[in-house]
Parts: sequence; structure tokens; C-alpha cells
Amino acid sequence: MSSQPSLDMSPATGILTTVDLNKGEFEIISKRKIIFRRFMRNRTAVAGLAIFLLVVAFGFLGGLVSPWDTTSIDPLYISTGPSAVHWFGTTSAGTDLYAQMVEAVRTSVLIGLIVGAVSVVFAAVYGCVMAYFGGKVDKVMLFFLETMIMAPSILVVAIVVNGSGGEQIRQNVPGWLLLTIVLLIFNWMYTARVIRSMAMSLISRDYVKAARYMGVPPMKIVWRHLVPNIGSLLVLEFTRGISAAILAEVSYTFIGIGVKYPNFSLGSLISQASSQINTLPWMFWIPLLFFFLLVGPLSLMNDGLRDAFDPTSLSVGKVKKKKK
Repeated sequence: MSSQPSLDMSPATGILTTVDLNKGEFEIISKRKIIFRRFMRNRTAVAGLAIFLLVVAFGFLGGLVSPWDTTSIDPLYISTGPSAVHWFGTTSAGTDLYAQMVEAVRTSVLIGLIVGAVSVVFAAVYGCVMAYFGGKVDKVMLFFLETMIMAPSILVVAIVVNGSGGEQIRQNVPGWLLLTIVLLIFNWMYTARVIRSMAMSLISRDYVKAARYMGVPPMKIVWRHLVPNIGSLLVLEFTRGISAAILAEVSYTFIGIGVKYPNFSLGSLISQASSQINTLPWMFWIPLLFFFLLVGPLSLMNDGLRDAFDPTSLSVGKVKKKKK
């Protein structure tokens, strides 16, 4: 007798009979591996991930291969296009655009990653707490959430970054970090509302009721039972949050209330070059190209992740059968 339980479909009766599992005909696959395989079968999503990682690597490692920095002036190459000496060309002051692009990409990516990650975590905890306690706690927290949503975020950013009241803050905090903090204040609210709705459907589950009866602290139930069960939404909101934060940075900086010199970001380079698009076109089109190489792949990744988490989606293709 075989010591291993086994299954097979009898061709004559159509009834499951025994077959040795050690032959490798059956494999228990975890949910994470299934999601990973479905994502990897989506070629556009994988291409988006590869492009995004290459751009991120450029922002964090690109400065290692260039002898120039953001402030060095080369008097022999002023307002010149891309060349063997200055790969992305130079500005009207003779500074190297490649070095500025490295810092600009790094700054925009840092803003996107920090805002995307922190806002998702905060929104998850806030939304789950609202759903778990309900009643008056939910009403008070929801009232605060709706009030924050109605607040004009662009006005707050302008006051903090450019206003006279925020002068002391700007002297002690780097411009990109100050913009990141302001974006964090407003970037989590819509996500929290969606998470609240999903978490309310989980409150009546048996494992949540059992944890309550066993006396598990509320915050531990929220963190261990509610938050992990909305993980697919959190992953999607994380990628969406990165893209939204980069878009916000470029938009705010372009209109003059974002990252300022001596810091560089994609928004600041695009803003500075917008008036020189005819005379120094590389100053405008190269930062714009990198902007699209960040936001576009993130959108492809988000679509691929959404399809990978959806078991009914057929857009990721079908599993190929092994030939005998």
C-alpha cells in the first residue's frame, strides 16, 4: 500500500481513484505564487515594471558614472546639446543636465515612494478603525475625513511652500521633504473611504468575531485580521499613490509652489525649460521623457496587478499545458 494519499480520474467511470503524488502531477501553489505567475504572464505589465526599475536605478546610481555634478560650470560647453562630454547637454549657465536629471529623478521617485507607502498604511489603519468601531467613533472620524477632503489642498501647499508664515519651516526643512509632508496630509483620504467600505464587509466574518470573544485588543484585530485581508487593494493603491504623488509634484512645481532651487525635480526642470523649448529643446524634452517613463509604466503595472488579483480576469492569458 502507498503511504501517500493520491487522486486520479478513472477514464472508464469518471471517478477519482489513486495515483502516486510523488510523480509530480499535482502541485500545491500558494496564493502569492499564483498572483506572481499571473502578473508575469502579462507582458505589458512586466515591461512597465522593467522600465520603472531602470528609471529608478538611473536616479539612484546614475551619478556614479558621470564626473559632473549639478552646480559645476563648463565654460567650453554653454547651451550645447547632447554630446560625448555632456550626455544630456548643458543649460544656459553651462551646468550639466545629466547630473541634474539624476537628482531630479531621484527626488521625484522618493516623493512618490514615500507618499505612496505612508499614505496607504495610514489610510488602511484609519479606514479599518472606522469600520471596526462603528457608531459614534465612525461618525466622528468620517466627519473629519469629509472635512479634510473638502479642504483646498493647492491653497495649503501654496501657503506652506511660498507663504510668509512658512518661512521658518522652509529654512529648516528641504523643499522636497516639505512638499512630501504636505502631500501626505491630503493623499490618503479617498483611499481611506474605500478601505472603510471593504473593511465593513469583513467585520461580520467568523475569525473577527472569534478574536473579539477571545479578548484580542481592537488595534491588534485591525492590524492582524482586517488590514491583511484587503492586501490586494493596498497594493493597487500603493502603485496608484506613487503615480499620483509624482503627478502632484510635477504639477505643483510647474506652477511655482513645489520643489525649488537648489533642489532639482522633474517638475522644476520642466518648469525652467518651458520658456526655452525653442532655443534649448533638450532641456524640456529630456525631463518630459523621463516623466512619462515613470508615470506610464506605473499605470501598466497597476493594470497588471489588478488583473493578477482578479481570479476571473482572462487578460493575463492562459496556462500552457505541458506536452507529454
